[in-house]
Amino acid sequence: MADPKGFLTTKARELPPRRPVSVRLMDWKEVYEQGDTAVLKRQAGRCMDCGVPFCHQGCPLGNLIPEWNDLTWREEGRQAIERLHSTNNFPEFTGRLCPAPCESACVLAISQPAVTIKQVEVSIIDQAFSNGWVQPQPPGRLTGKTVAVVGSGPAGLAAAQQLTRAGHTVAVFERDDRIGGLLRYGIPDFKMEKKHLDLRLAQMTAEGTRFRAGVNIGVDITWDDLRARYDAVVVATGALVPRDLPVPGRDLPGVHFAMEYLVQQNRTGAGDTVDSQITAEGKHVVVLGGGDTGADCIGTAHRQLAASVTNLAIGRQPGTERPEHQPWPMSATLFEVSSAHEEGGTREYLASTIEFLSNEAGEVRAIRVAETEYLDGRRVPKAGTEREIPADLVLLALGFTGPESAELTSQLHVPLDGRSNVVRDGNYQTSREGVFVAGDAGRGQSLIVWAIAEGRAAAAAVDRFLEGETQLPAPVKPTDHAFAI
Repeated sequence: MADPKGFLTTKARELPPRRPVSVRLMDWKEVYEQGDTAVLKRQAGRCMDCGVPFCHQGCPLGNLIPEWNDLTWREEGRQAIERLHSTNNFPEFTGRLCPAPCESACVLAISQPAVTIKQVEVSIIDQAFSNGWVQPQPPGRLTGKTVAVVGSGPAGLAAAQQLTRAGHTVAVFERDDRIGGLLRYGIPDFKMEKKHLDLRLAQMTAEGTRFRAGVNIGVDITWDDLRARYDAVVVATGALVPRDLPVPGRDLPGVHFAMEYLVQQNRTGAGDTVDSQITAEGKHVVVLGGGDTGADCIGTAHRQLAASVTNLAIGRQPGTERPEHQPWPMSATLFEVSSAHEEGGTREYLASTIEFLSNEAGEVRAIRVAETEYLDGRRVPKAGTEREIPADLVLLALGFTGPESAELTSQLHVPLDGRSNVVRDGNYQTSREGVFVAGDAGRGQSLIVWAIAEGRAAAAAVDRFLEGETQLPAPVKPTDHAFAI
């Protein structure tokens, strides 16, 4: 194990400091400063190398967390990245974007703050890239089999890399003009600069994965034609249909889905010119939705110099202590202050949206809300509590309802389940032979770590389908859910 007394001598949880708010609001760079290696070593040394490491079960990828904590403490960075890469294709993504269910399951978290697993993870991969330890791993032989992966988010990229390394010829199709899915268009640069994505794509290209951006499967090429051209197809299109809010005034100019707004800023950050860009500059911004996407909108609005930012959530404010119905080692719902919340604005809970109000020009000028009350298990506006909040820009960050499936279902005739996800069997295969589904398109909106885990597992299923057997790891089954007891 790491420091045998580390969890006794170092009880404080230490993370790298965030750059001062006044400084980071002036750019789009990541918010954290470079971490102190001495602090990182101390934190890695707090890992107890438990006899039953529950962090393994908390992580859908089954990351070998105690092992690379120990290697980090011993300053064996090269061995640490080998252990990390053995279970996780993209620790530079999860180390920045995953909410770290492994830390909720950390045994130390029963009585102390959890080990800073996520920070150790990202430090390992950053060191590896800096030192040139991340090299292409092309296959030793080619099987002659071809696979099309549709979608270049984390699930699609993980499946593609695994299948390429297994010797198959893999083409990744992406309808956007650049590869990366939500990693490219959706995640703000202040959470993950795109240089990390580009480094990984360069490795995958050198390994032999072929990328086809600007190709909309179902439109430019039908799903049937794609299946006919390739020996197998992996659907990794995500769950991008946004949840709407059907209240009066929804169609007013100035009311937008969050992803419209975030994607445009990503394009601007990449150097593109976006006509009629949605911008928060000088506006009173209201963000509906208290999740990560809402926080992304808040941070973006601050950097665009919004006049004010208000974040509304319909439900109750989570507590700061683990609730009884979510005991260790479950992932608990807790009140958190993200970097975006730290930068300013107002957060309100138990706020039900009644309608959007317009000005004389027919644009949104305010949002009418009321207190939320719970009646018969339903959340409804409380009569007599209505009020107005100024709003020149309203962003709907209410989650997603499933994949965009019209062409997929009409052309391949694959069924959807009751949650609008594509139905697959225990091997990730749909009712159409040779067509597999990985990530949010099959499980619904979820975490990046689940997407990568499903991409790896689906790759093993495809490899078995093509070759009759596989040596690829399959960390999760399609029926697996978040860790619970």
